[in-house]
Amino acid sequence: MFYYWGFVMSTVRQPAVAGAFYHGQKQVLANDVQTLLEQARANIDARGLAPKAIIVPHAGYIYSGPVAASAYASLYAERDKIKRVVLLGPVHRVAVLGLALPGVDEFATPLGNIPVDTEAAAAIENMPQVVVSTAAHAPEHSLEVQLPFLQAVLGDFKLLPLAVGNATSEEVAQVLNELWGGDETLIVISSDLSHFHPYETAQAIDIETAQEILNLDNTLTHEQACGGTPVNGLLLAARQHHLRPHLLDLRNSGDTAGDKASVVGYAAFSFTETDHAH
Repeated sequence: MFYYWGFVMSTVRQPAVAGAFYHGQKQVLANDVQTLLEQARANIDARGLAPKAIIVPHAGYIYSGPVAASAYASLYAERDKIKRVVLLGPVHRVAVLGLALPGVDEFATPLGNIPVDTEAAAAIENMPQVVVSTAAHAPEHSLEVQLPFLQAVLGDFKLLPLAVGNATSEEVAQVLNELWGGDETLIVISSDLSHFHPYETAQAIDIETAQEILNLDNTLTHEQACGGTPVNGLLLAARQHHLRPHLLDLRNSGDTAGDKASVVGYAAFSFTETDHAH
């Protein structure tokens, strides 16, 4: 936010991949997301889950949208409680040392603008692993593609988006712990799994990776998951907070909209709080 001739001006991060990763026209996008969510609700057993955190993929919607929707569909029961989303994803275009805040007041999508939780941003901006990089956020799709799903499922909420570069599991977990909150805070980690293997090879790698995530093993490599850094941070924090992981969906682009010679893996997980913390 800045002042111009006495007027307060909001700074907005504009969509970078609307019309490419998902439809750029508001009503078509709204319909696309609703269809994905309805299909997911019909196919998954939410088991009364009340997720504290989810892991979702970030490819174009024709490729990974059905998998992402399986995690977002599990949020419906909590939609009125969730008021803040802490969203972490890996950087693909601009290098970052640490975790980058966006330095803007709002994120725009074709469905409308989402306010950034500037108070929460202020609470972490002095941590040594946190930086501000508008440049890192401007082209980054790993965070952007999650926003229309969040807008479709949740009511009014504030967003705290972090573009994650070079950081340790401990550094990511420290930031998550600072932002953990209660039922009002949802943590979303954006990551695909293996990249560009033949179909059967990818399946074997991704099944093993999924098992490591279910074991809360925070030693994933970037070959296993492009968002390995934020995923590892969540897995460490999940152990500290006694969260229980659930695998909701595991597929790859050969199952959805691509050929099987070279595929990208996608998974959706939810993490729920256990009844005890002892």
